[in-house]
Amino acid sequence: MSTKVVYEPTKGLTDSPLSYCPGCTHGIIHKLVGEVLEEQNLIGESIGVASVGCSVMSYEFFNCDMQQAPHGRAPAVATGIKRVKPNHTVFTYQGDGDLASIGMAEVIHAAHRSENITIIFVNNAIYGMTGGQMAPTTLIGQKTTTSPRGRSLDQGMPLRIVEMLATIPGATYLERVSVHDPKHIIKAKKAIHKAFEVQTNKQGFSLIEFISTCPIGWGMTPNDSLEWAKNTMIPYYPLGVYKDTREEREPWIKE
Repeated sequence: MSTKVVYEPTKGLTDSPLSYCPGCTHGIIHKLVGEVLEEQNLIGESIGVASVGCSVMSYEFFNCDMQQAPHGRAPAVATGIKRVKPNHTVFTYQGDGDLASIGMAEVIHAAHRSENITIIFVNNAIYGMTGGQMAPTTLIGQKTTTSPRGRSLDQGMPLRIVEMLATIPGATYLERVSVHDPKHIIKAKKAIHKAFEVQTNKQGFSLIEFISTCPIGWGMTPNDSLEWAKNTMIPYYPLGVYKDTREEREPWIKE
């Protein structure tokens, strides 16, 4: 009697058990990226780059070549790798404390040059790994270890990354998604597919921003953190496609 396979793990991830905190949605995002790499037959020709933060653990989990970068410098490292290996799929995996703070210059200039790379940007509104400090994306009123009374306006408004990058001519595809429920997880996977297709078609810079959770840093249960992401983060960080110029893009000219 034959057995029907209902589910099997993606080959885009290794067999190493995920070490993220309970309720953290990094694991979901990892799985989606791994599935897309597998479904597009990109695993053997892919190189991932992560720098500092919770993303640094992704070296253990993605089943492709991985390269470490200094804090915030993943887009710059990915640029160098892509220019040396233009036929490889090169992606970065970065948190908001990394990309939206010390790495801001790198991501802006990579987009401005329309580097043919894909950036997976995880926004959980906090510095998760280093102790729960306020990040550039921390919401007004949100309490962190460095803003115990809540972020105030005199500390600046939270940065909206995809809205800012959408003003840069070199950016080809920008979308903000969430993984707080199955419906949005399915949409998020479709966005990753599109972003990697942009790179495969040599159409330049793509970035997918994920609204993610940090139950430990937020001081919430996993279920409450999902509700907080839905009811508090998404109203300030609306989901959707912020730029899509795929039909207008000629193949990347830097090759």
